[in-house]
Amino acid sequence: MALLLKNVQAVDPQLSLNQFCDIVVRDGKIVEVGQDLSIEKGETRDMAGKYCIPGLVDMHVHLRDPGQEHKGDIASETRAAAKGGFTAVCCMPNTKPTIDNADVVEYVLKRAAEVGKCRVHVAGACTKGLQGIELSEMGDMRAHGAVAFTDDGRGVQDSGMMRRVMDYARQFGCAVMSHCQDEGLVGKGQVNEGVVSTRLGMAGWPAEGEELQIQRDIALSRLTGTALHIQHISTRRGLDLVRAAKAEGLRVTCEVTPQHLFLNEDVIGADYNTNFKVNPPLRTQDDNEALIEGVIDGTIDCIVTDHAPHAPWEKDCEFEEAPFGMIGLETSLALIWTQLVEPGVIHLNRMIELMAINPRCILGVEKISFVEGSTADFTIFDPEAKWTVDADCFASKSLNSPFMGAELTGRVTDVYLDGYATLQDGEIVE
Repeated sequence: MALLLKNVQAVDPQLSLNQFCDIVVRDGKIVEVGQDLSIEKGETRDMAGKYCIPGLVDMHVHLRDPGQEHKGDIASETRAAAKGGFTAVCCMPNTKPTIDNADVVEYVLKRAAEVGKCRVHVAGACTKGLQGIELSEMGDMRAHGAVAFTDDGRGVQDSGMMRRVMDYARQFGCAVMSHCQDEGLVGKGQVNEGVVSTRLGMAGWPAEGEELQIQRDIALSRLTGTALHIQHISTRRGLDLVRAAKAEGLRVTCEVTPQHLFLNEDVIGADYNTNFKVNPPLRTQDDNEALIEGVIDGTIDCIVTDHAPHAPWEKDCEFEEAPFGMIGLETSLALIWTQLVEPGVIHLNRMIELMAINPRCILGVEKISFVEGSTADFTIFDPEAKWTVDADCFASKSLNSPFMGAELTGRVTDVYLDGYATLQDGEIVE
């Protein structure tokens, strides 16, 4: 199939490219980028007024499949990903059964190939059942397609076990992605420990419960030489630890979510809205400011969503009983555009680095760029489109978004995967 995108503003910081141009795709690959191009056969689409960027990648997503399909599944959540502009996601292993062996890795990849609307990369568990006791089948999972390892959902508590995980991951050329949570210190914490936890009368979750494991895992990365990726960082001091590790030359990267950039503990009010219950918890305004500065100065490498769908009845209960997590795939780009790019806090190039380029580098997956021969994975969005987040916006099975009612600018209109549309004019292509 041949495809010609006309009059699009292509932006690719890898090439210092930012210009209006035409893009020709044939058999899933870019064959030409230039001016006044034409094709004899195929589809031609006029993209005037829109940006075309390398396809977005969210390297921290919960697809819930296998075992928790009432929350979401590979079909529904990859549709949510496409609607949010993502051409690839990396799914976390805290499914039922856990993705801790090659059979489950193969199931996810096979199911994604059958029903998925984006590429699905798989992160295997570090330990069997996420229990932190016995090493998972890391080598076998890597041989069957796993791209990284994490016990996301909980931290590996034993330092000796975490060292073994890192030693093995280094042999397989994979990063270890660390959910930093000292369970003995965090205990039954529900919200950030401080003024708000006291006001609400709920168990506090101290920032130190995250920061101590960040410090430990950086030390283990130094010891083993393994690439370490800190997941959903949420505190100023935690970010300072990563900044110091980078200055030391260690192989340490980190990610942040829109919720930890733009929301804080003060949004949790007397209605105890469970959509604000996340792990790690929403922190303070000072932490928001520090994390935004980390996005600006390059300390933070990626923006992810930690997309965590839950059924409505699971969130419709007392705050203490509700599960942690919120959805985010369909609002992520618009939030970053509205809060950071449009006001001039960061440049579009930086957004692309955070959401398309750096995640691929950390996961070690194929690079996408606007050069001849590159795979044609594109995200196209209208920077002027204004919209309000409501229940009708979501392709996800779940609606547990804390951004309901938010008025945003910038909306994805088209997504191409291997040169074929998965989203066209804002609608999923079936």
